[in-house]
Amino acid sequence: MPAKKKPVKKEKEKEKEKTLESKLAYNAKFSWEGLSKDKEKKVYALCEEYMHFLSEAKTEREAVVFLKDMLEKAGALPIEKMKAARPGALFYTMNRKKNIAVFKLGKRPLSEGLNLIAAHVDAPRLDLKQNPLYEDGETKLALLRTHYYGGIKKYQWANIPLAIHGCVSLANGKHIDIKIGEAEDDPVFTITDLLPHLAHKKQEARKLSEGLRGEELQILVGSRPMDEKKAKKKVKLWVLDYLNKKYGMVEEDFISSEFELVPADKARDVGFDRALIGAYGQDDRICSFTAIKAIMDMPTPERAALVLLFDKEETGSDGPTGVKSRFLMNSVGCAMSLYDKNYRDSELRVALERSYALSADVNAGINPLFKDVHEEQNAAKLGYGIIVTKFTGSGGKYSSNDANAEFVGKVRGILNKNKVPWQAAELGKVDEGGGGTVAKFLAEHNMDVLDCGPGLISMHSPFEISSKIDVFHCVEAYTAFMCEMK
Repeated sequence: MPAKKKPVKKEKEKEKEKTLESKLAYNAKFSWEGLSKDKEKKVYALCEEYMHFLSEAKTEREAVVFLKDMLEKAGALPIEKMKAARPGALFYTMNRKKNIAVFKLGKRPLSEGLNLIAAHVDAPRLDLKQNPLYEDGETKLALLRTHYYGGIKKYQWANIPLAIHGCVSLANGKHIDIKIGEAEDDPVFTITDLLPHLAHKKQEARKLSEGLRGEELQILVGSRPMDEKKAKKKVKLWVLDYLNKKYGMVEEDFISSEFELVPADKARDVGFDRALIGAYGQDDRICSFTAIKAIMDMPTPERAALVLLFDKEETGSDGPTGVKSRFLMNSVGCAMSLYDKNYRDSELRVALERSYALSADVNAGINPLFKDVHEEQNAAKLGYGIIVTKFTGSGGKYSSNDANAEFVGKVRGILNKNKVPWQAAELGKVDEGGGGTVAKFLAEHNMDVLDCGPGLISMHSPFEISSKIDVFHCVEAYTAFMCEMK
């Protein structure tokens, strides 16, 4: 029998429909597909740097100092060494070793506004109480009492190796940085849990959120007695004696200390393909690192660029190192004085009004085990590029910035022009929960602000998961924004 002729008309109609769909429909694309070998090498090389940062910088102080050193290697100067404004100048100013503001001056004067990226360097953790050390009389074990910082699932912090990072100011004024639990020959610390054989009646009857309660988050730090006959608490005394010989501390020095308990593990590749990163503190050091990389390596922009890294975001952004402080205004004021030492405060306020900002923070990627907390059409996925989040908040957009359509359109246009993969998403179903960022506090300066960052799985846990391709696209997105927003 002769072969049937193909219905040419129908084939053309189908092709036309496909073309029309590609023109009109919105579809985020999986970034790994079609990735060139050259770009793949760049992705993995960048993420090696990022993972080293995560492993070394586990507190807000450590993150700021690490990034400051990275900037100086790239030629950045402290603002005190800047004598005058010049296009392309890269400089920084710090606040209490917990904030850093990094400027790259543009071709236009700073009075015309900045392109600003704000992220935070603090992360959920356990802080020691100010009078933490005690010895249990029955078991002769020494423990440290903690107070958790930020939103955590408390049970996730039990039975894992923990390290102590922080600092202490002694009574004589000496300041000492302390890190115990990261070196191969260091001891580690832990929170002990109840064995399942004895947990049925008491612990397992609790709600999941109370599997471990706040006051039960106590750190095991010693079990050996001091050879001191008259001492009542000999194990506690052994710990105090060790701290005294090693750091010159006495028990009262805990009161003027900042000790944080963090997971004692390095950032690790996740999966056979090594395409994911597992590490503590990726919320929001993933945005902090990528924003700094972007401003370091970008060409001289038209408008001045600024990266601001804040502390205290996880607890409401209060205090002298949170975004509610005057650090933003003071930093921009210092930079404006390079143009005119007699600039007026009104000029500073107008410069901020003329600025555009990205609140660089993470969003929740869909966890394949818990899809039902998301409305999938408006949810983020790992590996699909940076996430544009028009609004955050909860319960009817409460406590949200909610960016205007015009500004979202400008950012979308820049990302598309530069072929940076992106996706639009919200944080969970409407009535499921929610969360916030620093966006609303930046918006108080009358500047346009949009949330923009990568997705994470297992956010706020001791081992958060990100996609390496999203880390790479973060740098691309932040570079494009700072270079091209007008």
